[in-house]
Amino acid sequence: MLALLCGGQGTLSDKMFDLVADQPAAEPVFLAATACLGEDPRVLVKTRGADALSANRVSQILTVTSALAIHACIADLLTGETAVTGYSVGEMAAWSVAGVWTAAEALRLTDVRARLMDRAAGPNGRLGYVRGLERARLAQLLERHRCEIAIRNPALLTVVGGEEQDVADLCDEAIAQGAGRAGLLAVRIASHTSRLEAACEPLQQALAASSRRPIADRRILLAGDGGERIFFASDATAKLAGQVARPIDWAATLEALAEQGAERALDLGPGHALAEMMQGAFPSIRSYAADGFRSIDGLRNWVAAG
Repeated sequence: MLALLCGGQGTLSDKMFDLVADQPAAEPVFLAATACLGEDPRVLVKTRGADALSANRVSQILTVTSALAIHACIADLLTGETAVTGYSVGEMAAWSVAGVWTAAEALRLTDVRARLMDRAAGPNGRLGYVRGLERARLAQLLERHRCEIAIRNPALLTVVGGEEQDVADLCDEAIAQGAGRAGLLAVRIASHTSRLEAACEPLQQALAASSRRPIADRRILLAGDGGERIFFASDATAKLAGQVARPIDWAATLEALAEQGAERALDLGPGHALAEMMQGAFPSIRSYAADGFRSIDGLRNWVAAG
C-alpha cells in the first residue's frame, strides 16, 4: 500500500512549484490558491523574500497548495488502497486528498485557520527544534524557558514552541547540555501550543460548517496527531481544530501507517523532511519525496510502478 504524506510549514523556496507549475491538472489548485492569496502562488514564491514567505498565513496556504498540486498530477493513478495523513497544516491537505474537501475548500479553510491562529497567538511566537536530547532533560528546559512541546517526531527530534526569545534560549541551552542539534525554525507562530487555545472553537465552527463529502473509497485517512483512523470526517472536525493548540505525536502517526501495511511512502511536500523521517523510522518502507523527482513523468512512473 502507498502512503501519502502531506508536509507542514517551514520548507518553502522559489522552486517549490517547479515540478508541476505548467501541469494542466494542477491549474485548479493554483487558481484556488490565487483566490486566497490575491496573487498566483507560482509568481509569489519567485518574487517575494524569505520573510514574506514565512509569514504564517502565506506559509500555510503555500504549504497546502504544494501538496494539493502534486496530488492533482498523480490522482488518476491512485486506484489502489492508499493511506493519507498530514503533518501540522498538512492535515488540511490530507483531508482533501482523502476526498473530504475539494482543493478550493481546503485552501479556503486553511486561510481561515491561519487567520484565527494569528489572531489568537499575538506577536513574537516561534517554533524551534531540538534533536538528540533525552526527554527528561528536555522537560526541564521547557519548564525553565516557558516553552511547550509542539510536535514529537521520531529519533528524539522534538519541535518546541513559545516566545521567540524563549525558544532561542532553550535551543542554546539544549546544545550546551548535549543536544545533537537545535535551532529556530522558519515558522513564526507557536503552533500546537496552548498559546493558540482561543483559535480552537471558532476553527471548529468553520470546519463543521464546511462543504464535506465522505472519505473516498480506497482511501485510509489517519489523523496527523497520532495516527487514529478517521472513518467519518464529521466526527473529527473538533479534534482537527483542537490540534492548533495541542502537541502532535508524529512518531505515533508513522507507526500507525506502518501498522496499516504501508509499503511505500510519498512525501507530497513541500520539501522532503517527512520522507526522511519515515525512512529513518521504518527502513523497510520505501520512502521518497516528490521534490526529489526531476520531472512529473518520473514521479508518475514511480507511483504507477507499485
